[in-house]
Amino acid sequence: MEAKMATKIASFVLRVLTFVFLLVSIIVLGTNSKTIGNDEVHFHNVNSYRYAMATIIIGGAFNLLQIALALYRLVTKTDGSILFDFYGDKVLSYFLLAGAAAALGSSVDLKANMDMLNSFFDQGNAAAALLLLAFLCSAIISVLSSLALSNKPN
Repeated sequence: MEAKMATKIASFVLRVLTFVFLLVSIIVLGTNSKTIGNDEVHFHNVNSYRYAMATIIIGGAFNLLQIALALYRLVTKTDGSILFDFYGDKVLSYFLLAGAAAALGSSVDLKANMDMLNSFFDQGNAAAALLLLAFLCSAIISVLSSLALSNKPN
């Protein structure tokens, strides 16, 4: 029973850490802008950054729900819906990875062709790296929910 509680605590801590990475990432990406002459470039001018922002927002909202459920389960010492956790964690982790990959890929490609926007793309890379860290935490949670599902008595 102690191992089960330790897994719940680890999952909760990783969910909070995922949310922190997503929160910092949304701040970094949301404030990303660069002025060139009379024109100003914002994150929403790059489609892959908009996609990354959408993954951050949706991932953050879902992760907040999971944090609330995990906290409730820790306090009440119940298991809850293991299948919801299992499928939700799988979808969330892949969703976050897709957002990070899109942002990192476009930053590398566009930075090579637009020298005057280096700081803009560097900030985009920083946000994408934070999103990638959120994915790693989410992937570990996904493994823990897989283990919880496999250890569930029939």
